[in-house]
Amino acid sequence: VYLLFQGLRQISQRTISTASRRQFENRVPEKQKLFQEDNGIPVHLKGGVMDALLYRVTMGLAVFG
Repeated sequence: VYLLFQGLRQISQRTISTASRRQFENRVPEKQKLFQEDNGIPVHLKGGVMDALLYRVTMGLAVFG
């Protein structure tokens, strides 16, 4: 039990220490421009192909479900 606890503690410490070193680029302003653009596309489809696919699958499940 003690060895298991030690291993979990080491993994958690490693995960926390490596996560703090990563630097992520702030993409919020470019996403805001994309979603605020008035181009006639509904907001739930402005994310691209994956949004359209997810929308169609959801509608299909709702109709056939």
